[in-house]
Amino acid sequence: MRTTPDPTEQLRAALSRPGHGSSDFDLNPETVLPEGRKLRPAGVLVPISLVDDVPRLILTKRSSALKHHPGQIAFPGGKQDEGDANVTATALREAQEEIGLPPEMPEILGHLSAHETVTSFTVTPVVAILRDPFEWRPEPGEVDEVFSVPLAHVLNPANYIVESRRWRSQKRYYFTVPFGPYYIWGATARMLRGLAARVSE
Repeated sequence: MRTTPDPTEQLRAALSRPGHGSSDFDLNPETVLPEGRKLRPAGVLVPISLVDDVPRLILTKRSSALKHHPGQIAFPGGKQDEGDANVTATALREAQEEIGLPPEMPEILGHLSAHETVTSFTVTPVVAILRDPFEWRPEPGEVDEVFSVPLAHVLNPANYIVESRRWRSQKRYYFTVPFGPYYIWGATARMLRGLAARVSE
């Protein structure tokens, strides 16, 4: 018996509200971005599992051997390929490759506003519900671990902390939303913070 309500309608309502784009530079307003910069489209899946009594968000820990963002917590996803019909197709393809999620399983609820990254991507988060279990299969060489956190944890704005570190000789501020041994930060935390804000409206 489910101990918490099905969040589907709550999420649908949140996604129907006007959103605002975000970026890795939101907390660093002094950053001057070059005009005419070219951003590459990417799609990530925000998969919310309703299989257990408590709704849970599925995330990945990137391989420590990767050139970009090694060991960081991320959504399954990646850059849009020419063969992808749209960013939703990108997110579903990447989720199948990275965590073994059958592409026909997710119930797509909608999109969050695009997020600009320091690596010159414009990332569209695709929010989806999973009502059935599947076997997690981390992609060798890309994903070290697949794990989940309670959805309520990342939807609570009070769980977000602003921290900072030196980056390219400047102090950079960013959101974090730690959970147990998992340090969720950067673009992933910023996109989740945007979802939490829309749900809280």
